[in-house]
Amino acid sequence: MNDDLAALNARIDRTNELLLRMLAEVAKTPSTHAIFVDAGYLYAAAGRLVAGTEDRRAFDLDAEGLIEALIDRARTIFADSRLLRVYWYDGARRRIHTAEQQSIAELPDVKVRLGNLNANNQQKGVDSLIRSDLESLARHRAISDAALLGGDEDLVSAVEAAQGYGARVHLWGIEAPEGRNQAEPLLWEVDSQRTLDLDFFKPYVSRRTAAAFEATVARPGREDVRFVGAQIAAKWLAARGRDSLVELLPGHPYLPGSVDQDLLVEAEGLLQYSLRGQADLRRALRDGFWEHLQTQF
Repeated sequence: MNDDLAALNARIDRTNELLLRMLAEVAKTPSTHAIFVDAGYLYAAAGRLVAGTEDRRAFDLDAEGLIEALIDRARTIFADSRLLRVYWYDGARRRIHTAEQQSIAELPDVKVRLGNLNANNQQKGVDSLIRSDLESLARHRAISDAALLGGDEDLVSAVEAAQGYGARVHLWGIEAPEGRNQAEPLLWEVDSQRTLDLDFFKPYVSRRTAAAFEATVARPGREDVRFVGAQIAAKWLAARGRDSLVELLPGHPYLPGSVDQDLLVEAEGLLQYSLRGQADLRRALRDGFWEHLQTQF
């Protein structure tokens, strides 16, 4: 009897030891977050807010700059967490990428997922894609937090599915000129809510007009843009000093939204050419900026 009791106590001790080891490993594992963007909601709400229209043909969206800004915002909110990736959900005829969607898909840490686009230019299947990804990532403990930029009531089931596996879902919305642009049932289900305002979107949305300097100036080469990025980095470093550089380096390859926007505006002034929507040139600009800073560290 005593031998059986001793054996039972030994098994309990081993089990407790394994549990303690597992908890210690979990404690060492960094939190992970992902950003889920319903592009249909984004284009409609941001277009209406900044350009006064939901018609995509009437305005330009600097998707690369906006994604960088969203990543930067998430970094400040989930300070002790690492980014898994940005999921970008949009619609396309026969699920074939447009040129714009292809350029977004080529961005680092971005996954484009396409639903179908019907004859009335309405997205079909996007909500089910969001639910599938949210649920799968939460079930496999790939994320602890999800930032969801969307507003459709059909996303409620996606939120509930992710929460059922222990993930926290944070709803991000876009300021509405009047009323609301997110369904109330969705607002009720999420763990937190935030609204991104006009100032956040203004740098990335503009009405389509013919840029005067683009009509007369040839498109610069990647090396020219990279050199301008290095020039601006030298000026930035001289103005702010090495302490600011030390703060910036851990975020590589991403730049804080304010720094990235200043870099873009100054580069366009030097080049006399718009880099909006030109993903390859924007990357060359950032590469030149980072390469110069890293040589100084």
